Amino acid sequence: MIVKRQGLVVWIKHHKYAKRLRRYGHMIYSSRKQKYLLLYVDQDQVEDVIEQIQRLNFVKKVDYSYKPYVDTVYQKKDKHEPVKEEYEEEIRTVF
Repeated sequence: MIVKRQGLVVWIKHHKYAKRLRRYGHMIYSSRKQKYLLLYVDQDQVEDVIEQIQRLNFVKKVDYSYKPYVDTVYQKKDKHEPVKEEYEEEIRTVF
């Protein structure tokens, strides 16, 4: 069974605290310069984990990753499809 996961971007005050956040989920990436890290947690535990992380005094802000909510199924566009007339008229008026 595949568990759905949610990405969290956690902004921290100093990078030395990044190791402490490993217990809350799977840490994928951490940036020393910009002082944030990317943490993956199970979607059914997201709210609880966010509450726990925000209580920590070295955490500035927690943001959601919107990747699971973005549609990743794309339609194929035909290269030879003619441009619609209304778009042609708009182009003519601009130039």
